[in-house]
Amino acid sequence: MSDMKKVSPAQIIRSNRKTISIQVDRDANVIVRAPYRVSEREIRRFLAEKEAWIRKHQEKIRAQEKAFEGIKPLTREEIETLADQAMKVIPERVAYYAKKIGVTYGRITIRNQKTRWGSCSSKGNLNFNCLLMLTPPEVIDSVVVHELCHRKEMNHSAKFYEEIYRVCPEYDKWNRWLKENGPLILRRMTG
Repeated sequence: MSDMKKVSPAQIIRSNRKTISIQVDRDANVIVRAPYRVSEREIRRFLAEKEAWIRKHQEKIRAQEKAFEGIKPLTREEIETLADQAMKVIPERVAYYAKKIGVTYGRITIRNQKTRWGSCSSKGNLNFNCLLMLTPPEVIDSVVVHELCHRKEMNHSAKFYEEIYRVCPEYDKWNRWLKENGPLILRRMTG
C-alpha cells in the first residue's frame, strides 16, 4: 500500500520500503520514494544533499528533449525498408553468435517498437527492433549477443554478463552508445 503526496519540488511516494530513493522521470519531474517512518524534514534534507545529482539529470533530460524537437518521424515506407534490412542482417548475426555461445533459438521476429531493442522468450523465440538498422553493426551484435545469452541465463546475473563479455568484450561501449543515442532513434518511430 502506498500513499502519494505532491510536495514542491518533488512528488513523494510513501510505502513499506526500507530506504529513500530519488528518480527523475522523462519529464524531468523529481519523484522521491520513502518509507512511511521518514519525516518530511528528513526527505527535504535528502533532496538538498542530492540537489547536484538532480539538476544534472534534469539538464540531461531537457537537452535530450531539445534534440528531439528536430527529429523527423520515419515514414511507413522507411520502417518497412528497415524491417526488410533487419530480416536479412539479424538472422545471420543470430546464427553466427548462437554457435559461438553454444545455444539454440526458436523463431526470430522483427518488430517496430518504441521502447525495446530486443527480447528473448522462455521458449527461445527472439524479437528485435527494426530500428537497430539505424545503429552501428557493433550495436546490433551487442543486442543479439545479449538476447542469445538469455538462452543460458534468463536473468541479468553476474553469470549472464560473464557470458556476454566472453563473446562481446566491448559490450559496455556499445551498450553505452545505445543508451546515449537510442532515445533519439526510438523517438523517430511513428504511430
